[in-house]
Amino acid sequence: MRYIFLSVLLPFCLTGVSRSVLAGPYPSSPSDNHTLASEPINENFYTQAQRLMQQQLDFIARVEQALVSPDANRMRVVRGQLIFHTKNTERFLKRQSQNPQSLCSHRDTSPIPSQLTQPQVEIYCALYASSQELLKLTPVLDQLLSRRGELALVRELPLVSGERLSDPVLAIAPVQRPNLGKPATPFATREANLAPINQAASTSSPLPIVGRVGKTAIANYRPPVQPAIAPPANALTVLANAKGFLTAAQVALPAGTQLTDSQETAAALDRFAYGLDPQEPQTYAQFLQLPRTGIFRVLAAAAYQRPLNTLWNRLQPSVSQRYPFPILSDAQTGFKPSLTLELIGDRFQMQHPGVDYSFMVDVGDIPLEKLDHKLSAIVSPTREFLLNYQPPQQLEALQVERRRFLTGKHQHFHQNRVMLASAPAKLNHTYLVRSLQFQLPEMILNSQLIPTAKQRYIKQLKQIQSSDLIVAFRPVRQRADGSYTILWRVIHELPAPQIVQL
Repeated sequence: MRYIFLSVLLPFCLTGVSRSVLAGPYPSSPSDNHTLASEPINENFYTQAQRLMQQQLDFIARVEQALVSPDANRMRVVRGQLIFHTKNTERFLKRQSQNPQSLCSHRDTSPIPSQLTQPQVEIYCALYASSQELLKLTPVLDQLLSRRGELALVRELPLVSGERLSDPVLAIAPVQRPNLGKPATPFATREANLAPINQAASTSSPLPIVGRVGKTAIANYRPPVQPAIAPPANALTVLANAKGFLTAAQVALPAGTQLTDSQETAAALDRFAYGLDPQEPQTYAQFLQLPRTGIFRVLAAAAYQRPLNTLWNRLQPSVSQRYPFPILSDAQTGFKPSLTLELIGDRFQMQHPGVDYSFMVDVGDIPLEKLDHKLSAIVSPTREFLLNYQPPQQLEALQVERRRFLTGKHQHFHQNRVMLASAPAKLNHTYLVRSLQFQLPEMILNSQLIPTAKQRYIKQLKQIQSSDLIVAFRPVRQRADGSYTILWRVIHELPAPQIVQL
């Protein structure tokens, strides 16, 4: 038993002796200690610097979003994150050099720290310059918060009767949240949903009565006015300079290292959500060489509408402005008819602002290349109706006609089918649309009376521009969100309709 115990203890004893023997002849010097302490910093420099550069780029993108957002909470968040990013960068810079200002201001004459290389100094000074530039946002963000009345400052109040300084005071009342998990409705934006109940048989917004005053859905109701927020020019300049320092220093990072631009990522995601894929125009390049053709992504009607009870910066471009509808005419005048096609439920339908209206026919699986201006590939009587339909020339009759196509009621077209403004969406089907669009003056659209002083403008108001087009489109792809990629082609242009006795 004694021998067994010694055999177990012997390896541990030898290990301790070997360590002491090896450590004896080679005592560590102060220079060796400095090298061991500096090596982890040098090895981790690129990792830490890359992380800080990425954090600053992401922070710059968040600040730009907060500057144009009506939500004051975003401004509060970036105001607090500004302190965090500045202090975090400052700690990293101090670990490399105790005087970053002297090192970066006199880079040609100041000695480079022994643990840094020339590319690392470039990154070091870019981080320093960027953080110093971002510090200029402090008074700007404070001013924006105080201007909006959103800066929560604690002020001393006089004591009330019977109150003492030693009495406990509840500075902020507790917030009651009876509906946890549900988004709160801002008080200033409570608005009614005035959209029609039957979305499949109507447009996505209520049809106004043009030319005469009508009752509103809610008496004396005024929808909330959305704010218009323009970012300060000096703040945008600061952000652009800070981003420029970081972008220029990316070449000094090791090969294969790449920083992510949040703005470019957001733009790519936006195109993925609302725009075409880059390869789609290339796939149908041969068809797009034909005159008056195009490719377009048809979205749901909800994509073009602002959600109810939400604040929105009306200066920011909407979806229809970022991805405009295709223009159908090459006219150089201000009036340009467009293919305002959208999805309402599972049906294709055009938008009908003012007194515009249209009707749509599904003609089956007919290639767009086989359609001509005489519609020879279309069977009767659909062909005759598409070519020979005559719109009314009175303003009120136009609106009555539009309601007939929207609802399918009170039609006297002598057709074996009901002609509607919409059609069920089917992949690889061809649709023909007879679209009538008018450019009415604002006074007529808003049913305003023309004062006597402006009677001389009556002739100009009566000069209405219009268009009457037969357009064909064909869905060639459906996505997971229900949207379609379509090819479209202008088949025939008819004489522009006129409105008499306006």
